[in-house]
Amino acid sequence: MQKTVLLVEDDKDISELVSNHLGQENFTVITAFDGEGALELLKKNEVDLILLDLMLPKLSGLDFLKQVRTTSLIPVLIISAKGSDIDKALGLGFGADDYISKPFSMLELTARVHAAIRRATQYLPSENGTNSTILYFKALSLDLKNFLARVNGKSVKLTSKEFHILKLFMTNQNRVFTKEQIYHLIWEDDYYGNENVINVHIRRLRGKIEDEPSNPEYIRTIWGIGYKLGE
Repeated sequence: MQKTVLLVEDDKDISELVSNHLGQENFTVITAFDGEGALELLKKNEVDLILLDLMLPKLSGLDFLKQVRTTSLIPVLIISAKGSDIDKALGLGFGADDYISKPFSMLELTARVHAAIRRATQYLPSENGTNSTILYFKALSLDLKNFLARVNGKSVKLTSKEFHILKLFMTNQNRVFTKEQIYHLIWEDDYYGNENVINVHIRRLRGKIEDEPSNPEYIRTIWGIGYKLGE
């Protein structure tokens, strides 16, 4: 089934280049050149992934992302010339799934688009409804069919990346994962010391599922190694 990408990029030359390339890769691409226009297109179209520039007129990329995340877990891949660690952490902290800095190769962009859509769709219900597994750990549960987390019976709204990280821990209880392993398994990419990306996601995930994020009960830090779920 052909996937639809919403490309939000105010540089029309880049927009045309990316649109043409993804079209050749059998994606349907709809384009917006500012944040407000992108929100309107998102209301009217079924979209599988958003490619989002940060520097947009009318409504910034980050403000657009914040609005999207109030209602949707659709994967968002940031494409921007703002490539510092601070900007990456800020963008990912608002719920983006991945980040690619300009200039980028079309080969890398295509690979990341495919990976993000694959991660987002692998937990959708199957037609026969067989993948209705619910994972449990203490007062925490993760419903893989309905893409839902609960703590003490109360629903917790997670981003796509947060859901995948929590699923990784809950399917491997008491196993310690290094940051490199987490990045490789969740982002499906090589790890280049992207500690800030991992730290931001773990911090935000703890803030949503832990009673005391500074003294976590679920996601524990194993100093000098990484993280684990459990004691």
